[in-house]
Amino acid sequence: MQFMLLFLVGAMMYFLIIRPQGKRAREQKAMLASLVAGDEVVMGGGLLGRLTEVGPQYSMVEIAPGVTVKIQTASVQLVLPKDTIRKAQ
Repeated sequence: MQFMLLFLVGAMMYFLIIRPQGKRAREQKAMLASLVAGDEVVMGGGLLGRLTEVGPQYSMVEIAPGVTVKIQTASVQLVLPKDTIRKAQ
């Protein structure tokens, strides 16, 4: 009976914690792989910007007209719909 309880707790942890976290990691990896120049993104610190160059490790993001910064590509948290930055101003 104790073995069955241990198995049940392990199965619950897998389905409630491990599996959803793996799914989120796969989605994040796919999103990073699909980035292209011109995408509007939100970075880890909350900054909004438009990608000007995309690389495997580092990307260039324009955060204001004439202001471009280099970021780690992995810090991109979300890809926004087109013209979101213009509407947010």
